[in-house]
Amino acid sequence: QVRLVESGGSSAQVGGSLVLSCAASGLYSHYCLAWFRQTPGKEREGVAALDADGTTAYADSVKGRFTISKDNKDTLFLQMNSLKTDDTAVYYCAADFIGNGHYLRLGEYNNWGQGTQVTVSS
Repeated sequence: QVRLVESGGSSAQVGGSLVLSCAASGLYSHYCLAWFRQTPGKEREGVAALDADGTTAYADSVKGRFTISKDNKDTLFLQMNSLKTDDTAVYYCAADFIGNGHYLRLGEYNNWGQGTQVTVSS
């Protein structure tokens, strides 16, 4: 059974940095891991993904500012730099097999964490 537990959500100032973590267990070796985020009234959107073969994908809104990585203990990270108020959201970790290259598509993932809140203020 896949289990995903996010941590690291906090408040930050515009231009600041945060690192989110996701402790994953029960994963299949070929699973893709991803970060999504959601604000009230909006659909959850893909932020960054890291496939088992090392392929990464980023939403245009975070390219050059966010970096996704994983350690050898199946902990997923999201390094967030140059934060903007638009980055305020609940951030979720997700995992599943992605065979079609749609790494940031919401419907591709069936395993989710509980989310962690990130608030960016000016």
